Amino acid sequence: MKLEQQHIIESLHVKSHFEPAVDTREIIDFIKSYTRAFSFIKTLVLGISGGQDSTLLGKLAQMAVDELNSEENASYEFIGVLLPYGEQLDRKDVLDAVEFIKPSRTVEVNVKKAVDASVQGLYEAGVPINDFVKGNEKARERMKVQYSIAAHTSGIVLGSDHAAESLTGFFTKFGDGAADITPLTGLNKRQGRQILEYLEAPEHLYLKVPTADLESDKPLQSDEDALNVSYEAIDDFLEGKEVSKNEYDTIVNHYKRSAHKRVLPYNRYLLPKELED
Repeated sequence: MKLEQQHIIESLHVKSHFEPAVDTREIIDFIKSYTRAFSFIKTLVLGISGGQDSTLLGKLAQMAVDELNSEENASYEFIGVLLPYGEQLDRKDVLDAVEFIKPSRTVEVNVKKAVDASVQGLYEAGVPINDFVKGNEKARERMKVQYSIAAHTSGIVLGSDHAAESLTGFFTKFGDGAADITPLTGLNKRQGRQILEYLEAPEHLYLKVPTADLESDKPLQSDEDALNVSYEAIDDFLEGKEVSKNEYDTIVNHYKRSAHKRVLPYNRYLLPKELED
C-alpha cells in the first residue's frame, strides 16, 4: 500500500478490522455519551432521504434514544425529517426507511418554495445560478430546516457523513456537510451496508443505488456517475486494497480537491498548506 493511501485511510479513521456488531455498539454508545454530556439536549434531528446513509444513522439514533429513555426513565426523542423538493421521485423509499427506523417523531417540510424564492431573489439581483448550484441551495435549505427544528426542540443535528463521502468531498459545504456530530465517521459505504444488513433493514434500502438527487436536470443521477469512480473502488482503497491506476488517481484527486471541505473555516492562525510558506 502506498504511503499516500495509508495517510488518507488514517486521516479518515477507517479501521483495518471491521465487525458490524462491534461498530453498531460503538456508534450507539457514542451518540448516547454525547447526548448525556450536554444537559440541553432533548432531541436528535436528522433528515431522512430514503438512501443508505440516513437510513443507517436514523436507525442507530433511534436505538440510542430508546436505550437512553429506558436507562434513565427520560423522554429523549429522535426526529426524522422528510425534506422533499416538490414531488420526490423515490418517496416510497423514504417512507420505507421511516417504517424501518420508527422515529419518535417525524416532521415533513417541503423546501421547494424556499429554494425557488432564493433562486428568484438571486436572479433579480443579477446572479442567475445554474442547476448544479441550485442543488446546493436545496442541500443548504434542508440543513437550515433541520437546525430550526433542533433549535425549537432543544436538540442537535446529526450528519450522515462517512469516510467514502468525506474522501470524495461529495457533499455540500454548509449543507448536508453541516452537523453537530457525525457518528458514521470512519465507515466506508460497504461497511454501512453491512451494518444495515446486520440490523435486518429492508434489502432494497441498503442495495439502493446511491444518489444525492440534487440536480433537477439529472434526477436520481448516481453518485458514481458524478464521481467517475465506483464506491466499490473507493471502499477497496479505504480498506488498503489495490485498485487500478485510473481509480487510484481519481480517488486521490477527489481527496486533494475537497480538502477545504474537511476543515473548519480557515483563519490567520489556521492556514492551508498552500499558504504556510
